[in-house]
Amino acid sequence: MAGLSPVAVAMTRAAVPLLIVLGVAIGLSTHTVVNCGDEDEPDICSAVIGFSPLRGSLIAFAYEGRGRIALRHGDNGRAIADFNEAIHLNPNRASLYRDRAQAYRQNGELDLAIADYDEAIALDPRPAMPYRERGLALAAKGDLDRAILSYSTAVRLDPTDAQARLDRGLAFLARGQVDDARADFEAALALPPGKDGRVHDTARAKLAELTRAEPTEVSTPQR
Repeated sequence: MAGLSPVAVAMTRAAVPLLIVLGVAIGLSTHTVVNCGDEDEPDICSAVIGFSPLRGSLIAFAYEGRGRIALRHGDNGRAIADFNEAIHLNPNRASLYRDRAQAYRQNGELDLAIADYDEAIALDPRPAMPYRERGLALAAKGDLDRAILSYSTAVRLDPTDAQARLDRGLAFLARGQVDDARADFEAALALPPGKDGRVHDTARAKLAELTRAEPTEVSTPQR
C-alpha cells in the first residue's frame, strides 16, 4: 500500500473484512477468493479465510494465495502451514502440492518436497515445471540419476526452457558426463534466457570452465 498515509492504511485494513462481505453479497466473492494471492497483501486472503460462510474447496484458494505470498517473502514455515490447510480442503489441486514442495525444498526438507512433486505430477503430468523442480530436489540429495531423468522429462515437455537445460547440464557435469553437460550448456545459450540473464551467464561460465579444463595439445616439431 505504497503512497498511503498510516491512517489511510489502517482504515483500509479495517475495511477489508467489510469489503469481503459486501463482495459476497453482490456476487464478487469467487473472484476475490481465487485471486487474493495475486497482490502482495495477505490481509485480503486472511479476511476471506476468516469469513466463515465461505468454506470447502473455495476457501482453499485463499489459503493458497496467502501461502504464495509467504513463499515470495521467504516465510517457508507460514507457506507450508497455509498450503497444508488448502490441501486439506482441496486435495486434488496439483498446484498446491507443487507450491508446498517448493516451500519444503527451500526449507531443506527434500524428501517431503520430492513426495509433493510426485503427487503434483500424478495429479497433472503435463506441466514441465514440477519435473524440473523435482530434479533440483533430487540433485540436492545427490540422486543425480533420478535428477537427470526428471530434468529430461522437463526438457521433453518444454524444449524452450533454458533453465531445465542448464540444470540438467549441471547434473551431467557433477556425474562426470562432460560432453553431455557441454551440449546442454550450449543448448541453454541458444534458447531465450527467461526473466533475466542468469541462465545464460551461468551456462557461458560453465562452458568457459570446461574449455580451460581441456588438455592442451602440444605439437611436435617436424624435422
